[in-house]
Amino acid sequence: MRLSKERVRHIAESVVARLVQDGHVALGGAQKVLVEAVHQAVTDELMVEDRLNNEVRQLLKAYEHQIEAGQVDYQKMFTMIKQKLVRERGIIL
Repeated sequence: MRLSKERVRHIAESVVARLVQDGHVALGGAQKVLVEAVHQAVTDELMVEDRLNNEVRQLLKAYEHQIEAGQVDYQKMFTMIKQKLVRERGIIL
């Protein structure tokens, strides 16, 4: 994840505070509950790319010998596989 947990927490708190301030959300309970929900949603969304990158690394292990022999460029192959998976799955990064 590109952002620290503290930064994500700050973003969640800011979003909720702004929604409440502007009257877009009326809280029936503790603001902390909504902050937690927003924090989790943002974290889940940010982790999509991390999970995708891990999957691409696993797929590239099949080409380990070709990469070591210089027959395949790791970064180029990584990018190609990642783009293909993003298109196939309709992922927005």
